[in-house]
Amino acid sequence: MKKYILLYVTIISAFSFNTYAQQSKIASSDKNYDNYAYVDAIKTYERIAEKGYKSESMFKKLGNSFYFNSQFDKAAKWYGELFAMNSEAEPEYYYRYDQSLKSIGNIEKSTQMIDLFNQKSGNDTRSKLYQEDRNYLEEIKANSGRYIIENSKINTPYSDYGTAFYLDKIFFTSARDTGNFTQRKHKWTGEYFTNLYQSDIDTDFNLNTPKKVKSKINTKFHESTPTFTKDGKTVYFTRNNYIHGRKGKDENKHTLVKIYRATLENNKWVNVTEVTFSSDNYSTAHPALSPDQKTLYFASDMPGTIGQSDIYKVSIDNSGNFGIPVNFGHGINTEGKETFPYVTDQNEIYFASDGHPGLGGLDLFVGKIDDKGISNIQNIGADVNSPKDDFAYIIDSKSRRGFFSSNKDGGLGSDDIYQFLETRSLDCSQELSGVLKDVVTGEVLPNTKLTLYDADFKTISSTYSDQNGNYTFTVECDMTYVLRVEKEEYTTKEQSVSISKQNGKTNLPIFMEKADCVVTVGDDLGKCFGIKMIYFEVDKSTISTVAALDLEKILDVLNQYPKMQLDIRSHTDSRQTAQYNQNLSDKRARLTKEWLVKNGIASNRLIAKGYGENQLVNKCSDNVKCTEEEHQMNRRSEFIISVL
Repeated sequence: MKKYILLYVTIISAFSFNTYAQQSKIASSDKNYDNYAYVDAIKTYERIAEKGYKSESMFKKLGNSFYFNSQFDKAAKWYGELFAMNSEAEPEYYYRYDQSLKSIGNIEKSTQMIDLFNQKSGNDTRSKLYQEDRNYLEEIKANSGRYIIENSKINTPYSDYGTAFYLDKIFFTSARDTGNFTQRKHKWTGEYFTNLYQSDIDTDFNLNTPKKVKSKINTKFHESTPTFTKDGKTVYFTRNNYIHGRKGKDENKHTLVKIYRATLENNKWVNVTEVTFSSDNYSTAHPALSPDQKTLYFASDMPGTIGQSDIYKVSIDNSGNFGIPVNFGHGINTEGKETFPYVTDQNEIYFASDGHPGLGGLDLFVGKIDDKGISNIQNIGADVNSPKDDFAYIIDSKSRRGFFSSNKDGGLGSDDIYQFLETRSLDCSQELSGVLKDVVTGEVLPNTKLTLYDADFKTISSTYSDQNGNYTFTVECDMTYVLRVEKEEYTTKEQSVSISKQNGKTNLPIFMEKADCVVTVGDDLGKCFGIKMIYFEVDKSTISTVAALDLEKILDVLNQYPKMQLDIRSHTDSRQTAQYNQNLSDKRARLTKEWLVKNGIASNRLIAKGYGENQLVNKCSDNVKCTEEEHQMNRRSEFIISVL
């Protein structure tokens, strides 16, 4: 598995058994465990456990050994034994058990463990993400069905992963080089050390027979995950801490990994040097260049890292010098692993994570890079992602073809390279549209200016309604906008609208009020202001805030025209009994008049009467089936001008 590429140390105290012989075996396994020789440790731990010996520490180590090698079915078994012994453990074990259970399809038990993790983990980012997005499986489902995927046909029974575009080729990582009888295996994975390979690529992204890269890039230790400048003359890649025949170690005598840079001269990769921000005491890995080649993205567990590995960026000046690495923070990083970044010319960043809500193991996600960091992070769906580890995603933004790596079931090796065609973009977009009408006459309003603002009132775009009063904007999902509508002789209107998280359409009809409303005797003054109904609280004389605003409009006009007299009429729909509706409408008309009188209008200028269901404007009488909208037409308040 590729997890050796970005190592992190889990230190767990040794445990004891009844006999000296068992203690000796366990001590040997502990040494292997702490030196990342997980394959050797697993064998000993399993043999001891199968004999019936039980120890929380041993079950933790067994679970971790399989978890770190992405053998989640076996990890789930031993974490299960751990919790069978003791229902209380450190919060991290609840999370690892959750991930392991999820990967084998035990969603019910997985949900129980993640809920316990949420209770015990405090401010852990992973907990917050799950709490905020309890319906993440539905979102993953919505993001699925967008890829055509096939095996790349260059895979072997060994680990193959981590592709990179290079001119008309790809480079990738492989453990296929078994070499001669002296070829060494890595104790952690049980596989041979990895080297870089290259393969020609055709227009359909099919790969030809791979060849091992013959240069100073490849050594007897691990090399992986390169990224290249556009001219093909500079490469950044990951390697164990080994250069010029010297192997570097941290303070615990462990050899970690670093990012190195090399240049192409006379068709040979030379001048291999480690980047200046690497260190013997932490790992840097999986470099990815920005399209303008001024920024290098990478994964690291350097000091300041939030989780087990975080996504960082570092600037590169024109002379090739590096700035100070910057952690992207909680916008993308969690207390878990974020790794394998890849950046497109559309300001997208793809990355692998086991901290964001997913299907188990490492899932692939995409986010948007902006001035504030990374936003709108989404799981790219179940076509690519699986209950196992899915990682190292790259895509050509024009053809929408690319590659990713996975140890999902059905592959040829422990890790395999898959090629894909993305048939539908994940970018969620909505069409915001509607029709503009006069609130009184219902007449459509063509050639009306509309301006779209974001929530901070920054202008997004503007347009005009067409000859039928229709308008359209393309907007982002899960956003709030403000729409301003302006037309001569009409009052300028602003309306807020919230957009759904899903692709689709949002319909927002807008009704405009004329700045000057011309009325005469017999007209309904309420239509000038779009007043449909004055509502009072049930069994109270208290009006709602909206009703008060509407009555203030009527009050203002009555004060402007001291001779104006109104016939206040209240109507109901046909539901309920005729007597109930008559009493309700009488009460509403009376309370409306009382409010106006209380606010200074002479009583003799007002007539109030309820009409119940006696003046329906449509077919919706008793026992006639109607829609709610049709019933709404009959529930209305009118302010008929009787004297002007």
